Amino acid sequence: MVAEICREDVFKNAETANRHLGPLRVRILSEYTQVIRELMKQPEIIQGGMGIGVSHWGLAREVSLAGQLGVVAGTAVATLLIRRLQQGDPAGHMRRALAKFPYPHTAERILDRYFVEGGKPKDSPYELNSLYTLKPSTALQELTVLAGFTEVLLAKEGHEGVVGINLLEKLQLSNLAVLYGAMLAGVDYVLMGAGIPREIPGVLDQFSRQEKASLKVTLAPHSHDVTLTIEFDPAAIFPRKLEGEIKRPRFLAIVSSAVLAQHLLSKSNGAVNGFVVEGHTAGGHNAPPRGRLQLNELGEPVYTAKDQLDFDAMNRLGVPYWLAGGFGSPEGMQEATSRGAAGIQVGTPFAFCEESGLTDEIKKTVVSQWTAARDEHVFTDPVASPTGFPFKVVPLPGTLSEKPLYDARERKCDLGYLRQVLRKENGSIVYVCPAEPEANYAGKGGDVNDCQGRKCLCNALLSNVGLGQHQENGYDELPLLTAGDDLSGLNRYVKNGDNSYTARQVIAYILATPL
Repeated sequence: MVAEICREDVFKNAETANRHLGPLRVRILSEYTQVIRELMKQPEIIQGGMGIGVSHWGLAREVSLAGQLGVVAGTAVATLLIRRLQQGDPAGHMRRALAKFPYPHTAERILDRYFVEGGKPKDSPYELNSLYTLKPSTALQELTVLAGFTEVLLAKEGHEGVVGINLLEKLQLSNLAVLYGAMLAGVDYVLMGAGIPREIPGVLDQFSRQEKASLKVTLAPHSHDVTLTIEFDPAAIFPRKLEGEIKRPRFLAIVSSAVLAQHLLSKSNGAVNGFVVEGHTAGGHNAPPRGRLQLNELGEPVYTAKDQLDFDAMNRLGVPYWLAGGFGSPEGMQEATSRGAAGIQVGTPFAFCEESGLTDEIKKTVVSQWTAARDEHVFTDPVASPTGFPFKVVPLPGTLSEKPLYDARERKCDLGYLRQVLRKENGSIVYVCPAEPEANYAGKGGDVNDCQGRKCLCNALLSNVGLGQHQENGYDELPLLTAGDDLSGLNRYVKNGDNSYTARQVIAYILATPL
């Protein structure tokens, strides 16, 4: 029956269809057909959305071309865009994407301000965009929309595959504009974790109609309670409304438990189309352990049976889900699907493939060192991230994982993506990040103890992809690398004698298919 429904000739003549099936049945069958077609595009492998710029448009496009879900990281895309332009956009990709933006005058303004023919001198700092606030300037919102558009458009260019964008719920001040830009480019999936994204499904619904959307803002610790919101209104930013509706992407929430998944299904303000269930062995940010925080002898959070996924409860929810964290193998795929999952999300193997945004030097170093028999360990740092979430750190010489190098860096918060809103007792609003100078943080009303061990992820992660800042005092920002616990498993993808591998090799290995 489905095969017959999907035949286009069934619906070529609406009058005939109405006469034989009746208008209501035609509509039901048509909608059912669309669901079937969407399910047929459902991926087995989701490529992890690793920021900043590791999962850039080139990697996502390659994964999508291979028939899986390629995902761009939406973190700090405004800074990525303007730094690529200041490098001279050597291959012209940014300018090609900007030329397709539906509001050309906006794109021209961004080019006029940030593009440097031939690239800026290496010993001069990058120009910065302004910091995000509850009421960002029109110029910053335009830039952020354009950056989300550019990353997704390039990932979708020249093929019919599906592309997603991954965002951190914690980046509330910039997320709305990024999402709108991604939707203007036709993004197929939105994935979000590092928080509880209850309001995002409703935002996607509103943006599909080009309507204003808002988010409640999570306040920083030590704030005086009040409800604050941030909003994005397309009509206030762009001079004309586009014809028709914008495609509403499918929404996948990144969760750590069936309990949270159930909560999102019942409490979200729109459709949650599935989940990525991420265990504590995955790279980047991990969910904190359930219950009281305890540390092991290495100083890492201790995860217990309470943190194991309840597969029966997950399967009862009746929506597709993908497992993440150490499943990047045929055996991992088999385990995931046998438990009821639709497939797996894979991050670390894609992070170090040829198409990822990490610098060639970092990739070659990690692949050569970690594919050999080693006793190395990816450290789950409970305090490194200003978000308060545990963060995986790869011990790598010459990076901020080395304490002397970290201690030598002057604290500075000049990008501010992880800043939070703090409302003081007198009602005034300030913006704080526990990785900023301690005196500044305390002076704004924060507890200086929150600053202990915090690292500036914004600057460090940009250095991972070759876009680190050369500060005015002469200091060059150093990388801080993250990966999952399964980093030593990179030898699965590297052929004898090689020191690199491709995204397609990762996919072929996991699916046990020839290249």
